[in-house]
Amino acid sequence: MVDERYANSALTEKIIGCAMRVHSALGNGFPEVIYQRSLALEMGLSELAFQREIERTVYYRDEAVGTRRVDFLVEDAVLIELKATHELTELHHNQLINYLTAFRLTTGLLINFGEKSLRYKRFIKTHLIR
Repeated sequence: MVDERYANSALTEKIIGCAMRVHSALGNGFPEVIYQRSLALEMGLSELAFQREIERTVYYRDEAVGTRRVDFLVEDAVLIELKATHELTELHHNQLINYLTAFRLTTGLLINFGEKSLRYKRFIKTHLIR
């Protein structure tokens, strides 16, 4: 459901719709890379601008300390992390929050194709560390 109180609400709804179509077609049980490739096809058909497997530098006290790669960055606004596991955990949530901080973004989606029904969580980061 689109909720304009939150940044990128319409965009996240469109992405979730793409993920639902992928999950409806494939079900659960495939490796994550199969869902990633399928979601890329579906988002392309939906005319979403995205980058796949994007890597960025992680900083600590303004010093580069490494890099992290995320599954998708959509329209330079929504970070997507995919999973194909039997359940999402707090560790997965923390991973997405850390990625939002490292990529200096406010909106993220954690999408799990590994359950019987598609599971997703939206993350809106209201305080960014620069």
